[in-house]
Amino acid sequence: MTGASLLKRALGLVVALVIVLLVVGQLLGQPILLGYVATDSMEPTMAAGDGFVAIPDVASGSVEEGDVVVFEARDLHGGALTTHRVVGETDEGYVTRGDANPFTDQDGGEPHVSDSQIVATALQVNGEVVTIPHLGTAIMGVQSVTESAYGTVASVAGITTTTDSESLGAVLVAIGVALLGFGALFDRLGPGQREPRRSRSRENVIAFWTALGLVLLVFVTFATAAMVVPAGTVEYGLVSTDSPSDDPQVLEPGETGELTRTVDNAGYLPIVTIHETERDDVAVEPASQTVGLRSSSEATVSLTAPAETGEYTRHVSEYRYLAVLPPSVLVWLHGVHPLLAIAAVNGVIVGVAVALVLVVFGRNDLRLRSAGTHVPLSTRLERKLRKWRE
Repeated sequence: MTGASLLKRALGLVVALVIVLLVVGQLLGQPILLGYVATDSMEPTMAAGDGFVAIPDVASGSVEEGDVVVFEARDLHGGALTTHRVVGETDEGYVTRGDANPFTDQDGGEPHVSDSQIVATALQVNGEVVTIPHLGTAIMGVQSVTESAYGTVASVAGITTTTDSESLGAVLVAIGVALLGFGALFDRLGPGQREPRRSRSRENVIAFWTALGLVLLVFVTFATAAMVVPAGTVEYGLVSTDSPSDDPQVLEPGETGELTRTVDNAGYLPIVTIHETERDDVAVEPASQTVGLRSSSEATVSLTAPAETGEYTRHVSEYRYLAVLPPSVLVWLHGVHPLLAIAAVNGVIVGVAVALVLVVFGRNDLRLRSAGTHVPLSTRLERKLRKWRE
């Protein structure tokens, strides 16, 4: 294989990975492994338009001072996602600030940031954020062109509805997938070129390792999404008052109220859920449990009112893992790091997928043949079953 072929294949894998990340990020409504800053508030760490590697909150572990986080602001930028550094922590939440700003976000009126608002953490190596120069500039440029094109088409077609960034993101993903598919089709069916060398590639044949890679990509993507999407942090309001009510969240100082939390599993595999709390005055029982396929379970959340009266916010983080390993093993791996538990689950899924592909197809390349319309579907299925029996 020539250097040009290797470069072409590597470029194709990078494009495919970016498309997958954009699709999953679009479905989750948050950056998945790739994000960018649109302003200069993080200079000199990140210039406006720079991209960065973003780790989802369920895999990044606890937030510490010095971390650069992506959080859902309440007032900043109209409540949009904001990427700033954590510079402190109080009982009310995290204190954040852009590296280029002379004051913190909280000094400017933004409430303290809670764990439930944080959706991702920027990857840092040796204290330095891993950046991708101009990634955001390219994305914003394409988005601007798309908005202009949409406005032109809408005015011509008489469309009065407007579009938002989320729908534009979906449009960009769809365009990317369409262009990728069109490129592959054109490369296969378009006008041929005279090659200086004889090609070793075979028509209508998919290399075994290519097919296996596609299968693994699909399995791992959906398995990771099944664990990451439903997980997250739940926020509970708590009032400590001298005039309590029957509401378990309106209590006398020192009193404990109990709430029932329902854990739903809409998937076709059992899951192991783990609940974690930030404070000693919040507890969940049981801390971990197994929920069967397409069923639900309940956990009890206990909230203890502080000695001082006032309104408080408490948080419970939920982690989910596909129960492809014993629950005790997943709980132990989670205790080391949530990312390790996710990697272990994906490792088992990869092993099962590889074994399945080897059993069904063997290690031979896949040849795509058209049986023709004259061969009934029942005959084709019968031939396939006979082949497997042999």
